[in-house]
Amino acid sequence: MHNELNPPEIFDRRRRHALRARATGRSRDDFLWHHIAQDMTERLSAVTRTFEHALIIGPIGRWQTEILPPNVSCTLAPLRDTNVGAAAGTANDAPIALEEDRLPFTPGSFDLVISAGTLDSVNDLPGALIQIRRLLRPDGLFLGHMFGAGTLGTLKAMLLEADADRVTPHIHPQIDLRSAADLIVRAGFTLPVADQDMSAVRYGNWRSIVSDIRDAGVGNALAGPRSYLGKDIALRLDHAFATRADAHGKVTEGFAHIYLSGWAPSENQPRPAKRGSGQVSLADILSKDKAG
Repeated sequence: MHNELNPPEIFDRRRRHALRARATGRSRDDFLWHHIAQDMTERLSAVTRTFEHALIIGPIGRWQTEILPPNVSCTLAPLRDTNVGAAAGTANDAPIALEEDRLPFTPGSFDLVISAGTLDSVNDLPGALIQIRRLLRPDGLFLGHMFGAGTLGTLKAMLLEADADRVTPHIHPQIDLRSAADLIVRAGFTLPVADQDMSAVRYGNWRSIVSDIRDAGVGNALAGPRSYLGKDIALRLDHAFATRADAHGKVTEGFAHIYLSGWAPSENQPRPAKRGSGQVSLADILSKDKAG
């Protein structure tokens, strides 16, 4: 029986790790991860405080030297079981394969935690965010990314059409921006921020979309058996693609990037004024504006 303490295992943990491991063995285009890494770099560069020890969860650790300021000790958690090889070359600690909702670290171990591209497939996302907050020292920073609702909308529509009366889940659902914002507040972060941007990619065939998903290691990790798609699934997808293609023979696919940030509570952080403590009436200000 499932409850709040033992949420259902929506995602297969072994399959989730296998997707990441398969991606590292492919000759791949990492444009999705480049996009996320660049955004994380920009966001962190806007922070004025210094950090001593960071934890980076997920494949984004390959861009550690670009994202982190110099002289920051870093622990990499690549979310896969195999050795990360070159990805660990500049890390101060050996890489660790783990899950965000099963973090093995002592509370207060880090002053910066970055988790990118993987939070959308965590079984216990609220619990994962709470654990990340507990890992942070007071006034420590969390930067997170996940693929949000609207990601791969074109491919989902084509698969739905190709399935006909045998509808099966091929891509796990993602949460929307409002739900993500609610979760980071509930996790106890201070100064929480959630925002989203959409990246659009033009494709000449559906196989290229699937290839990019496999390259990024973000495929279907849902638990449960896989259904046989039928020997003519490729032909049905070809037809579904052709009906959506423009005059140049291409369709547009979208990737919704949800970014989260928040700070571990600390006594020296700015706080909003208590309700009713204001010295100036908003009504007075508005009446003066009208009078002017």
